[in-house]
Amino acid sequence: MQLNPEEKETLQKIDRRLVPAHVAIIMDGNGRWARAKGLPRSAGHRQGVETVREIVRFCSYLGIKALTLFAFSTENWHRPAEEVNFLMSLPEQYLQTELPELVKNNVMVKLLGDPQRLPEQVTRAIDEGLAATAKNSGMTLSFALNYGARMEILRAVEALIRDLPENKDEVAVSEELFAAHLYTAGLPDPDLLIRTGGEYRISNFLLWQLAYSELWFTPVYWPDFSKQHLLEAITEFQQRERRYGRASGK
Repeated sequence: MQLNPEEKETLQKIDRRLVPAHVAIIMDGNGRWARAKGLPRSAGHRQGVETVREIVRFCSYLGIKALTLFAFSTENWHRPAEEVNFLMSLPEQYLQTELPELVKNNVMVKLLGDPQRLPEQVTRAIDEGLAATAKNSGMTLSFALNYGARMEILRAVEALIRDLPENKDEVAVSEELFAAHLYTAGLPDPDLLIRTGGEYRISNFLLWQLAYSELWFTPVYWPDFSKQHLLEAITEFQQRERRYGRASGK
């Protein structure tokens, strides 16, 4: 992994034993990045894919166990058709070029979201990625595509009801049982949520799973998000005290 002097210096300050197990990222600012440079929005999305490549590789290098990227929300269908079509082409392009490296690096690919509305070529590429990496045991790379947290919760409730035994008047539903019906079943809750682009909201992303996550916001647009920015987020994460409702130990 090639690092510049600033990245090397910041990396030395990080306790590699205490990196967050699960990092979730809301990748925001592609369009504004492009507009600031007088480019079409598609140029911002294209450059955003290059950032995805770099950050995925670096997270795997750091020993992060799970990386979840918010790629396309259930609300994004309301964008202009031309932009939606371009966005729908990106997962296929990414997996076509990166799948051999993901397999080589023992990365498992996972889909979070409803695939039914996705174009056939996208679901085909994702299915190939899921199959090719199914036995990998390294970092889990999850793409949230056609994902909305409220939809996910409603879907989990429906699945939970279907799984209830017949003629059962009362059933104790634990957090563990409910979580097992979410898209993220089998994954730890995110330790760290990063949002780029200068917005300070969660935007219907992992509402259940983010209950005790540390949140880190940056004005940097996603196409400009670098390994150094990720290291800064992890550095601050390691300085925070995670109390989970308990009294401070400091």
